[in-house]
Amino acid sequence: MKSLINKIRAVSLVLLALLSFGVWVLAQEPQATPPPPSAPRTVQFPRPVEKTLANGLRVVVIQRSEMPLVTARLLIRSGGEVDPNELAGVADISAALLTRGTTTRSATQIAEQIEALGGFINSSAGWDSSNISVDVLSARVGPAMEIFADVVRNPAFKDEEITRLRSQYLNNLKVSLGQPGSIARFAAGRVIYRDAPYGHPLSGTPESLPRIKRDDIVRIHGMFYRPDNAILVIGGDMTPENGFALAQKYFGDWQKPANELPKMPIGTPVSDTKNRRILVIDMPDAGQAAVLAVRTAINRSSPDYFRGIVTNAILSGYSGRLNWEIRVKRGLSYGAGSSLDTRRWAGSFSASAQTKNESGAEVAALTLDEVSKLATGEVAETELKTRKASLIGGFARGLETNGGLVGQLGSLAIYGVSFDEINKFVGNVEAVKPADIKRFAAANLSTDSTSLIVVGDAKKFLPALQKQFSQIEVIPVAELDLNSASLRRAVSKN
Repeated sequence: MKSLINKIRAVSLVLLALLSFGVWVLAQEPQATPPPPSAPRTVQFPRPVEKTLANGLRVVVIQRSEMPLVTARLLIRSGGEVDPNELAGVADISAALLTRGTTTRSATQIAEQIEALGGFINSSAGWDSSNISVDVLSARVGPAMEIFADVVRNPAFKDEEITRLRSQYLNNLKVSLGQPGSIARFAAGRVIYRDAPYGHPLSGTPESLPRIKRDDIVRIHGMFYRPDNAILVIGGDMTPENGFALAQKYFGDWQKPANELPKMPIGTPVSDTKNRRILVIDMPDAGQAAVLAVRTAINRSSPDYFRGIVTNAILSGYSGRLNWEIRVKRGLSYGAGSSLDTRRWAGSFSASAQTKNESGAEVAALTLDEVSKLATGEVAETELKTRKASLIGGFARGLETNGGLVGQLGSLAIYGVSFDEINKFVGNVEAVKPADIKRFAAANLSTDSTSLIVVGDAKKFLPALQKQFSQIEVIPVAELDLNSASLRRAVSKN
C-alpha cells in the first residue's frame, strides 16, 4: 500500500509539473495583437488664476492640494535665440550659473540651504526661454522663495564658477562630438536654420565657449532678466491669494529697466527644394551611422498644431511606423522615431535612426519613404486610435506632478496659448481625422524639400547613397564647423 501511495504522489507531482510548465509557456507567449486602447478619459484641471504686478511681472497660480508640495518656476521670455553669432551658448551658461552663487550666498550655501528645506532648485535655458524652478514642501515655501528670488535677481557670476562651468560644457561637447547621433543633431540646426539664431548649438561650440567672458554673461542677464520679460508660475498646495502675496513680497520691488527690451531679428527659414541638402559627414572611426531627415516645420501658435503632433505620433514611438519598419521588421536599428519641435518662430521636424554603417543608405531610404507615405497613403482608423492613445497617455503622465503641470502652463504662457488647452487637449487630439494627417503631411512634410544627414564611416554607405541622390555633400568630420551654415571649416590661405 505504501508503495502505491508513493507512486500516486510521484505521478501527481509529474502532472502538476507539466500543468505548471504549460501555464508558464502560455504566459510567455506574446499576445498576437495588443489589446485595443480604452476610451480616453478627460480630467478637468482647476483654471489657473493670474495677475500682473506693477513692475510688469506676470504671475500665474494654479491650486492643486492633493499633496503638500509647491513648485515655483520663473520663466524669462528669452533663451538661446538671443545668443550673439560669435557667442553661441551664452544664454545657456548664464541660466546655468544662476544657482552657482549670488552676491550673498555661495553655490555651496544655496545647495545646503535648499537641501535643509527638503527642496530642489534648478536653472537652465531652452531656445525660447530660460527658467529657474524650485520644488519644496508647502510649509517651507517662504524660505525657499527667498533663496529663489535671490538666485534670479542677484547672481554673482564669479569668475571661478564661469571657468568651472565652461570647462564642463567643453568636456560634454567633446564627448558629444565623438558620437555620430550628436553630430547629426548639431549639424541639423545649421541645415534647417542656417545662420538664423536657432542654427547654432544651444550649449555652444568649441570655438564660441572660450570667447564667453563674464561681461557677456552680465550683459545677457541685464538685458533680459527683468520683470516685464518674465512669467512666474506657482502650482501646488497654494491658494491664488497666497501665491500673489509671495510674488509681491519677493519680486514686487524688482525694478523694471527704463530702456525697452531689445528687438531680436529672428529669421524663419523655409524648407524647399532649392535649400534641400543631402549631407554626409565622414567619420571613419564611427562604429555606427546616424541617419537624420530634417526640415522646417510649424511654430507653436500654428492652427495646425494638433494635426501636427498627431501626424508625428503616427511615425514615432515603439509601435510607430518608423520603428516598426526599421527595427521590428528588419532589425536595422535599436530604435527609430521622429520629433516635431514647435518653437516661437519656426519649428523643426526630424526623423532619425542609428544603424550599422553598411545599412546607412537603406535606412535613409526607409526613413524618407515612411515620411512620404503619410501624404500619399492611408491611415487606418485602428492605427490612428492607437497612436492617439499613446499621445494622450504621454501628455497625461506629464501632468501627474506639480512640476509637470507648472512646466506645461509655463510653456503655454511663453507661447501665448490659452490655458484652456490643457483641458481641451484630449478633445483636440481625438478630433484629428485620417484626412487631416494626409493634408498636414502633404503641406508640411514633403520629402522633396526634406534634407538628409548621414554621419558615419562614409566608405561603407556612400556608394549606395549615391545611387539614390545625384548631389551629395561630403564633409570630413575634421573639417566640420558648427559656427556657420556651410558646416565646412574655411581653408586657410596661408
